Amino acid sequence: MLDMILLCLIIFQIHQKSLNRVEKIINKKVIFEKGDLRDIDVLKNLFTKYKFDSVIHFAGLKAVGESVSNPLKYYDNNVNGTLKLLEVISLFGCKKIVFSSSATVYDEVDAANYIPLSEQNKTGKTTNPYGTSKYMIERILEDLYVSDNSFQIAILRYFNPVGAHESGTIGEDPNGIPNNLMPFIAQTAVGKREFLSVFGGDYDTHDGTGVRDYIHVVDLAIAHIKAIEYLNKSATKPLVVNIGTGKGYSVLDMVKSFSKASGVEIPYKISQRRAGDIAKCYAKPSFAKEILGWEAKKTLEDMCVDSWRWQKENPFGYKQTDC
Repeated sequence: MLDMILLCLIIFQIHQKSLNRVEKIINKKVIFEKGDLRDIDVLKNLFTKYKFDSVIHFAGLKAVGESVSNPLKYYDNNVNGTLKLLEVISLFGCKKIVFSSSATVYDEVDAANYIPLSEQNKTGKTTNPYGTSKYMIERILEDLYVSDNSFQIAILRYFNPVGAHESGTIGEDPNGIPNNLMPFIAQTAVGKREFLSVFGGDYDTHDGTGVRDYIHVVDLAIAHIKAIEYLNKSATKPLVVNIGTGKGYSVLDMVKSFSKASGVEIPYKISQRRAGDIAKCYAKPSFAKEILGWEAKKTLEDMCVDSWRWQKENPFGYKQTDC
């Protein structure tokens, strides 16, 4: 157990209340530094101020639809920001890094024909700039290792993180209209949204809606701990691991499960497909169990129950008057 929990969030904004609640859950002080990942002076000051053993790189924009309409924003923030970070960690000799990648790096055609997706599936030929930015960063990390194999790198390809902490005190609080399915369903259930827009009802799936692999955020957090533990004892070429459950659920499956968990009927309307989406995407997670000793423990019911508890107790997210 670490004597000090250090949390450096290099993002544009954060609710202070979320940090207060994290402190209550872990019963430790959270050290928070705010800045822009693309500001190399900010990064240098952080690495001078603190002695880091390793870095978990979460910082990045993540909305598929937005990336299609504003690709330069995604390449600047995600790729350029990562380059600045890698430049600084190289300078300070902090060469242990876990990177938050995505299942969107997989080749569209290959993904359509070979499900579930294993780490051996082809990458590239992505369907959207968000996925392309993640693919580019993966290649950058691989090239970095070739140039300096003292780097220890773990690349975690997330599938679809959902859920909230089981206490109901911290959860997803998107700005404006949610870009991801679960918070949109939750906000519809609590009455913030009139109905859920389902993008595409004519995919080649069991009910016509897109199928994805949803993973509870707590399981995802544990995967990062396992990745750090792996890097602490292994100095090999970059490790690439799928982080998913291996089960695919459609949008309407998610709606039904959330309705059951909340006791609220979720109104929805089928609309046109969203640019950059594919029909099916779910993981073959066996390598994560083999190499990291990790597997998802929480069920779809857990994801929906925890999300509903968070949304019901915090209908306005962190913007409520209490902490």
